[in-house]
Amino acid sequence: MMSSDLPPVPPLPDGLVAVVKRDCPTCELVAPVLSDLHERADLTVITQDDPHFPAEADWVHHDTDLALSWHHDIETVPTLLQVSGGVGEQRTVGWSRSEWEQLSGLDGLGRGLPDWRPGCGSLSVDPAHAGELAVRFSGSSLQSRRVELASLEDEWEAMWDRGWSDGLPVVPPTEARVLRMLESTTRDPSEVAAVVPPSLVECTVEKVAVNAVMAGCAPEHLPVVIAALEAVCTDEFNMHGVLATTMSVGPVLVVNGPVAERIGMNSGINSLGQGNRANSTIGRALQLVVRNVGGGHPGGVDRATFGSPAKVGFCFAEDEAGSPWTSLAESRGWRADQSTVTVFTGESPRILADERSRTPESLTKHLAQALQATVSPRMMLGMDAMLVLSPEHMARYADAGWSRDRFTEELSAELTFDGDDLLAGAGGIAAGLPPTAAGQRIPKFRPGGLLVVHSGGPAGLFSAIIGGWANGPRGSDPVTREITP
Repeated sequence: MMSSDLPPVPPLPDGLVAVVKRDCPTCELVAPVLSDLHERADLTVITQDDPHFPAEADWVHHDTDLALSWHHDIETVPTLLQVSGGVGEQRTVGWSRSEWEQLSGLDGLGRGLPDWRPGCGSLSVDPAHAGELAVRFSGSSLQSRRVELASLEDEWEAMWDRGWSDGLPVVPPTEARVLRMLESTTRDPSEVAAVVPPSLVECTVEKVAVNAVMAGCAPEHLPVVIAALEAVCTDEFNMHGVLATTMSVGPVLVVNGPVAERIGMNSGINSLGQGNRANSTIGRALQLVVRNVGGGHPGGVDRATFGSPAKVGFCFAEDEAGSPWTSLAESRGWRADQSTVTVFTGESPRILADERSRTPESLTKHLAQALQATVSPRMMLGMDAMLVLSPEHMARYADAGWSRDRFTEELSAELTFDGDDLLAGAGGIAAGLPPTAAGQRIPKFRPGGLLVVHSGGPAGLFSAIIGGWANGPRGSDPVTREITP
């Protein structure tokens, strides 16, 4: 909780004050100017790192705990201030001869130096220090319960023992880390982002941030995690049902729009695999929220017979720049300039290899054969799926000038089958369609039930099929949400 006994704001000495650090080329450059200003205008120097820079003297003061720099909003060094009553009334940052002369009222500063040089980042805003300084000097507005660990406890083992982990190590969610995570969103930390199943617990933005830290997210990933959580906690997606089913499915996240490039997501080589921080941690953060806030533990409500590695977290970006087609998000009614995440209930991907098809017609027929087997070749209309087309397979359609609509139309035709061949008992297989399907042509997927995404590395004549779960009111529908700051 926020401390009610915060340290007082330390005043700056009145007069002319410069804040510097030795680890700054511009500060080193203006060291002679600092000595000149002390002699001519009684300058005081506040040094952030080396107490002997620019000189070992009584007019050089070491900002040991960076309290002066933090409280007086020093973002750049060198900063030159005119201080009155302990507060900097005027300031200039970096080195500018004209501005330093104007602020000090002295002429002839820094003869022989360049007229201007930019400064460096202040230690008080360095990510290595900023979070801890914010906690120390402003207190914390975080409402989450504090858990004190004994000095000899191992943090990672302690979190595992408390049941906060998915089986992999999690990052300790210190106040500084959570505060830094929250800087990436304009949402109020106390705002309820979603009511999380299965226990239907209200989850605040702060709680999402805590789990994003634990998952290893960078701060810029948080808005994607929040949007994904909002999407899976809808009635349409039915996260409770996704947990409770014995099928090996979980949320699959596909990110579209400018945010994917901005946060460095992978839509190329190994896009469905490991190695990219955003891809690996965003889906994991969502799963940790469902586990730690909603109570969705394996063996509890989570009843998957097998589960799959995808249930740790499954998130990737679509390769929009390399695709001749509209994106998945655009096919679902969103604009190309909007950042979105689409959540789909899916299993682990399986690969279709086709190294021989040279025409879109041949490849489409082969894809249809593979897609018919999704979940079961005799299960029609009740299950959705996702098809991830690789760049080499997409090239067959690009070269032939096929659009997304043309592909969907042709593939749908190939995915319509004679009901007689799929009846229960036909061919000696007990599973199958009811007698009412006799004499009918039955589509494999409902309209819009096959999501098509372009992703993957430039080499490899493979595409990936991600089988889904029951759709509609008795199951789960894909949901797309806009990602906002």
